[in-house]
Amino acid sequence: MLNGMFFVCLSLSLWTSASSLSCRWMQHKFQQFSKNSLVLIDSMGNNSTNTTNTTVDARVGFPNHLYNQASKASAEDKLSFTVQILEEMVVLFEEDNSKASWEEIREENFLQVVTQVADGLRSCIGSHSYKRKNKKIQMYFKRLSSHVLEQMDNSAQAWELIRKEMKTHLVRADLLCSSLLTN
Repeated sequence: MLNGMFFVCLSLSLWTSASSLSCRWMQHKFQQFSKNSLVLIDSMGNNSTNTTNTTVDARVGFPNHLYNQASKASAEDKLSFTVQILEEMVVLFEEDNSKASWEEIREENFLQVVTQVADGLRSCIGSHSYKRKNKKIQMYFKRLSSHVLEQMDNSAQAWELIRKEMKTHLVRADLLCSSLLTN
């Protein structure tokens, strides 16, 4: 009986640790959708205003430390982190961006692909492992909204800064998730 329980626990722990690595969506679709999201966010920039080496407000700062922490986390935690980044990105782009210089259809296509990536990654996370939202990620995106968009009156220049920052997130998220494919 004790050996049976040990075998069940061992099997369950091995299955949960490998479940995201054996996820069919990750194996067959992730790289294609990730590449598409980068192509689409670049296409949004082709029509945008030219900014003069302006960067996102220093009080916001790119959350490199959060990506560094996530890179050392379990496979499921890496995926949960990436899903949250993508979901926060979609929410940010749903703000008033009427002054953004890109065509609305480009943004719609971009958000559709980002949502598909988030949904696909979410399908790779075991339903038994609900993760609470990372408050630091939430606060970072709120600061982007208030310190960049609101303070710059949702201008085309502000949205171009956001677009560039989101492209950096897409690249980092791609690297984070791609590390699961090579392990």
